[in-house]
Amino acid sequence: MKTVNIHEAKTNFSSLLAKLAAGSETIVICRNGHPVADLVPHRRANRLKMHPTLSNVEINYDPTEPLSAEEWPHLLPI
Repeated sequence: MKTVNIHEAKTNFSSLLAKLAAGSETIVICRNGHPVADLVPHRRANRLKMHPTLSNVEINYDPTEPLSAEEWPHLLPI
């Protein structure tokens, strides 16, 4: 973990981003010696992992089953 002050972060922002892209180093930006922000490498979300809320949803029918004639909505007048 590297620590830089705000002036150095503004001056060398492109090189700090290059360091983030090259590895998984975290950069802490400080103001007056106190941490203000963290620059961290982007992590791509796992799109195959189910969201915890969606794991509670249950479907009690076959969503691929075609609708019957009674279930189709009536055509609206144009």
